[in-house]
Formats: sequence, C-alpha cells, structure tokens
Amino acid sequence: MKNFDVIVLGGGAAGLSAATALGRFRRRVLVLDNAHPRNAPASGVHNFLTRDGIGPHELQGIGREQAAAYGVEFADETIDSVVPGFTVNGRYSAPRLIIATGGTDVLPDIPGLAERWGRDVIHCPYCHGWEVRDRAIGILGTHERVGHIALLFRQLSADVTVFLDVDLPVEERALLAARGIRVIEQAVVAVNAVDDALQSVTLADGSTHAIDALAVASRVVARADFLAPIGLLPAEHPSGAATHIPVDAMGLTSMPGVWAAGNVSDPMAQVVTSAAQGLMAAAALNGELVMAEARALL
Repeated sequence: MKNFDVIVLGGGAAGLSAATALGRFRRRVLVLDNAHPRNAPASGVHNFLTRDGIGPHELQGIGREQAAAYGVEFADETIDSVVPGFTVNGRYSAPRLIIATGGTDVLPDIPGLAERWGRDVIHCPYCHGWEVRDRAIGILGTHERVGHIALLFRQLSADVTVFLDVDLPVEERALLAARGIRVIEQAVVAVNAVDDALQSVTLADGSTHAIDALAVASRVVARADFLAPIGLLPAEHPSGAATHIPVDAMGLTSMPGVWAAGNVSDPMAQVVTSAAQGLMAAAALNGELVMAEARALL
C-alpha cells in the first residue's frame, strides 16, 4: 500500500490544476488517470487564455510535466474501486480525495452521428462555433434548449437550420424567424459524410439537407459510479441534461474529505473553468489539512 496526503482521481484540467497547487504546498499527491478525457475527439481547446487551440492531449502532457516538477506522482490506470478510508484500486490510500474524472457524452442514437463527434458534429458554440463560422450549420432539435442554441450559432453564421423534433413555444419560434433561422419540422434519421467530412443529414421523410456542421446536445453522465462504496452517487443536474456530483462553492461534496471539480460536478464547465475549479478545491482541501495538522499539535 502506498500512502499519500491526497489522491486526485482524474488527470484532466481540473485534476492537474488541483495536483499542481497541492504539490506546490509540499503535499504528497497521486493522480490516477487512464488518458481518456471527455474532449479527446476535439482538435483543440478554446477560450483558455494563452493556450487557445492547443490539442487536448498536448495540454494534458504539459500539465503533467508541470505537476511532476512539484513532486506529484502519477498512476496510468482506470479507477476500479474506492473504499472508505480512502483506498483506491486496493493499492493507494489517502485521507483526502479530489474527484476530477469528468463526464461521458451520451449522444442521440442516429446512424453516422457518433463518428463525426468532436469534428463537424459539435455541441458548444463557445468551444467550436468560431471554427464553423459562415458555414451551413444544422441544429438537432431534440431538446427544449434548441431555440437558445440556434440563436447562439446565428451570431456566427447567417445559414442556420433547426431540424425540429420537439414542441417549441410560439415566442421562441418568433425569435428564430426574426433572426432568419430556418425551421424544418422533421427528425434527423441519419448523418451523412463524404471524404471524411459532413455533407448532409437525412430527414424522416427520406429527403436530405446539405450542412457543413451539426450542433447536438449530448447528455453528460458523470464518471462517478465507482464512488458508490463511499456513499457518493451522481444526482440529476439542475439543467436536466446531465448527472453530477453536487458540491459546495469550494468543491466539497457531501462526504467529508472528498472534493470534486470539473465536469464530474459541473457538466457545463469548459476547460479553463474546470482548471479554476480544481485550484479552488485544492486550496480548500489544503486549508483544511493545515488546520487539522495545527490542531493535532495542541
């Protein structure tokens, strides 16, 4: 058994940010990660000041190097078990944990869609919108937020079409019409690519509609099932479009000694947001350790 002050579960932006901060406070830190970040299909990370456009794996590599410089250790493995105490994978123990395992995108079951995910099938106008500016953008209208998403993408392109498969309030329809957004009241039944590029979607009536990009709202499922033995279970996120581990303002979960940061607790967080949350959780955890260690000397 190897003992640490803190074990960080997950080595993306949130986990590495937390580990670096703790390493700088001379904490013995272990990061467990299997190198499968949620954003792996994306060509680059955006809205991350000084790192705009960097590849997800390159960003992770730089983060690892910087954390290792402060003595942080790494174990490249899947998280199989966490038991009270806390013992992870039966080999590592620590009195404190930071959960930064992120989430998994569950996509609509439409042939051809998953193969284009993270390239020209996208979800976030802030993450990917600039890359499809002025192109023909389709919006998969299978959720109640479709009107808002369509209006965001309309800021980036004059050619936006909603393929509507849900009821849309009259007020939202009026807003879409005012912005010149087309609405086709049919479900998408297939996503078609030619020469490794999105070409069109097939609609329920068998017709096709040419597009260059398709915006899709995934359901983000927290990667946290392994936490059940310590009494932490994912809950439905207030958005209704995800599950998450609830935390307080500093990332503390309902389980003493366990913090969470990044998409596992905030499914809407972008990479830079996740990094900030990791730092906040690490600071809160370290502050608690400092006080506990001081009191132990009384």
